[in-house]
Amino acid sequence: MLKLEDVARTYRNGKVEARALKGVSLEVAAGEFVAITGPSGCGKSTLLNILGLLDRPSSGRYWFGGEEVTGVAESRLARLRNEAIGFVFQNFNLIEDLCVADNVEAALIYRGVRRNERKERVQAALEKVGLAGQARMRPDRLSGGQQQQVAFARALVSRPRVLLADEPTGNLDTDSGAAVMVLIRQSVAEGVTVVMVTHSPVHAAEAQRTIRLLDGQVASDGRTDSSGLLRVVGEAG
Repeated sequence: MLKLEDVARTYRNGKVEARALKGVSLEVAAGEFVAITGPSGCGKSTLLNILGLLDRPSSGRYWFGGEEVTGVAESRLARLRNEAIGFVFQNFNLIEDLCVADNVEAALIYRGVRRNERKERVQAALEKVGLAGQARMRPDRLSGGQQQQVAFARALVSRPRVLLADEPTGNLDTDSGAAVMVLIRQSVAEGVTVVMVTHSPVHAAEAQRTIRLLDGQVASDGRTDSSGLLRVVGEAG
């Protein structure tokens, strides 16, 4: 589903150069649940932005759904983001002036979905995350966990093939974080490919596979076995 080959990302500010990613190669299969871990500043969010077509590699190649997208036009990237990718962020990114239902519906308006179908899909998405009764409330009247559930409904209402989550439990208490992980596992069970950046070893252990970054490189790549233990299958040399 997702394939990176020798991807690097360098940012320049005048004469100052920062290398966020250094020769990253990896593949994520369709329907796989992968956790990306590592210390702050190791390149996790940069990697997620490239996977989500929000940023481009400085060098290397990237295939999305079998299509090489490294050098394609921005209009094509925007279409793929719109049609195939759902995003969930640590800070929710909800529109405070809109009610819960309107926040979720906005994702479908951008996709040109007809009004009647939008209403049905919004209702179904809110029922899925357990917030159908809060549809007309404003986000600031909800708890942090509920706001993140709204963000998940917004990401899932468009029926994406890929869900990218950047620290989705980072601002939540234990119970709310557990509820968000239930939604992620449900998405995986329904065939959605999930890549989640997280600092939480507990939540990373729920993924089928964990990739650890260090200094912009893949330090290890391991799969979780049936006992819940991480088995390293690849390690930087």
